[in-house]
Amino acid sequence: MNWFIEPLKKYAVFSGRARRKEYWSFALFVWVIYSVLMGIGNGAEVTAFQVLAIVFFVAILIPYLAVGVRRLHDTGRSGWWILFGLVPLVGSITLFVFAVLDSKPGPNEYGPNPKETDVVPATAA
Repeated sequence: MNWFIEPLKKYAVFSGRARRKEYWSFALFVWVIYSVLMGIGNGAEVTAFQVLAIVFFVAILIPYLAVGVRRLHDTGRSGWWILFGLVPLVGSITLFVFAVLDSKPGPNEYGPNPKETDVVPATAA
């Protein structure tokens, strides 16, 4: 659950880097919540759930774009690649591949590698 909350805390932070775990956990939670809202709305023909799903989509759009840009930064690419997702089919496939790729080792122009900064060193006893 922490990987869902962390991108929400960084609501509009487009700088820095995001690990695969952070990006995919957030994407999974967003997809599940949106699917449940739309599923209930379509199954029961209750438009309140459909409206709630649209409100959820609009509310989560900026954090989703922000974590996507940080994920692109983690792979060593500019955040402007996110706009490539507007190209039908090819854009979404390309961004999917970029999101699946591993982090660039070490620091890059977007900051230190989050994999290396998340590791807590063991203390000497």
